Amino acid sequence: MRNWRVNLILILICVFWATILGRLVILQILQHQFYKAIAEGQQKIVRYAIGERGEIFLKNGEPLAINKKGKYVFISPKDIKEKEETAKTLSEILGLDKNWVLEKVSKANFFEPIKHRISDDEEKLLKEKGLKGVYLEEEIYRYYPKKNLTSHITGFLGGEGKGQYGLEGYYDEILKGEELLEEKEKGTFGYFNLSKFKETGGKNIVLTIDSNIQFMAGKLLSEAQKDLEFESGQVIVADPKTGKILALFALPNFDPNLYSKENPETFSNPSFQEFYEPGSVFKPIVMASALNEGKITPKTTYTDPGIIEIGGWPVYNYDKRVYPGKITMTEVLEKSINTGAVFAERQLGNKLFSDYIERFGFFEKTGIDLEGEVFSENKEFKKGYEINFVTAAFGQGIELTPIQLVRAFSAIANGGNLITPHIIEKTIPASELPQKEEKKQVISKDAALQTTTMLVSVIENGFSKKAKIAGYYLTGKTGTAQVSWPALGIKKSGYSSKTWQTFIGFGPAFDPKFLILVKLDDPKAKTAEYSALPIFKQLARYIIDYWQIPPDYEE
Repeated sequence: MRNWRVNLILILICVFWATILGRLVILQILQHQFYKAIAEGQQKIVRYAIGERGEIFLKNGEPLAINKKGKYVFISPKDIKEKEETAKTLSEILGLDKNWVLEKVSKANFFEPIKHRISDDEEKLLKEKGLKGVYLEEEIYRYYPKKNLTSHITGFLGGEGKGQYGLEGYYDEILKGEELLEEKEKGTFGYFNLSKFKETGGKNIVLTIDSNIQFMAGKLLSEAQKDLEFESGQVIVADPKTGKILALFALPNFDPNLYSKENPETFSNPSFQEFYEPGSVFKPIVMASALNEGKITPKTTYTDPGIIEIGGWPVYNYDKRVYPGKITMTEVLEKSINTGAVFAERQLGNKLFSDYIERFGFFEKTGIDLEGEVFSENKEFKKGYEINFVTAAFGQGIELTPIQLVRAFSAIANGGNLITPHIIEKTIPASELPQKEEKKQVISKDAALQTTTMLVSVIENGFSKKAKIAGYYLTGKTGTAQVSWPALGIKKSGYSSKTWQTFIGFGPAFDPKFLILVKLDDPKAKTAEYSALPIFKQLARYIIDYWQIPPDYEE
């Protein structure tokens, strides 16, 4: 009897341990993967991480877009018991909407980002509160040291980590780091610790932009706005031989560090994202085309009629002036005579004139490496009415962008080659960049030289004498064009009283080192001679001194 009891107890013990062992076999061997997944789901999260973004630098190495370290706040909603109280405290400390925070806190997961780039004061208050389920972690964010000065060059990195506008948008694929999976694990004290993974960062970019010229362009344009009260304005400085952009500044601009608080209308750069009618700065293009075809020479003369009527539409010179006697083509540019430009266009012929406008690149993008470049199809001009060709001869009724004008004038400056303007010098480490369009010969060297000589005379003897710098031969041309009603968003034919005022020129004339375009939108001045021209002269003088360019002659 006693042995039977002992045996029963032994049997029960064996069954108990067999049950335990069987259950362990099921849990640890047969259902191992299932329960491992549940455990990891409770203690680990997996999300995408991106390698550090490449940085952007000016020609001299000054940083334009860099990565900085900061702190951000995230929560583990499942760890938060007092959801209402936690949401209230977080919203007060971080300046966030309480309902939005409560929505985040109420989710049934382990990770929710709350706010990036918190201040030192916010970090201190959070640590003092010691809220359960609320964590701080280090992050890398984008910072733009030059702020407004180069905002239209850099663009900015958007909230989703995608580059927008400028270089950030155009070179996003080169700049961004490789996307990788990042694993976070819940530690002993409730913090999520980064697991180890290999990071592959984006490439750094070095620009053609000269820091000092960019600064001076911004300074001069900003100072001029106080007196001239123009609505917007742009300055572009380029090397006409290579297409390198040395400065590109526009007003109004914005601080890319605070893009979410800025007016989105300021994100676009009118230098390559808005059309305008250039006015008389287009006349040298007409002259260069007619010279190239041998239809005129700089000394070809005509008699100014003062008015030309096309289908009942009168076309006048500026201020309805009439110039007596025989007028040469050089004098047409010197005095900016509209009827003279029409005469040159008529020698060329409408078909050839249209062909040259296309050859000079006005019906296509320039290919500048900044996001969002546009070009006008010029549908109205292409209708081919006589009045369209007549007004286009002096820069009205034809649309283009300032960068297109820079490209066309560069062809006059460099001996006839149409080049691609660009703003990037190289990447580090080196990589293959988007292919630039090959140079195209649009006019002969002789035609380019003749046009250059005529433009020198505009400054030496013409209405642009105020741009003259002693000891140097510079070229230049003013342009004052009326703003059409459609350009102002008004569905109405004709032109308003507002003006676009432009000055463009290069120097030294016969071995050009720089080309400058200044464009102002409706400045408080009668013509470009009194608005854009002085800015050109000051900037040209600065570049000559800065680069120590030797004079062409002694005074």
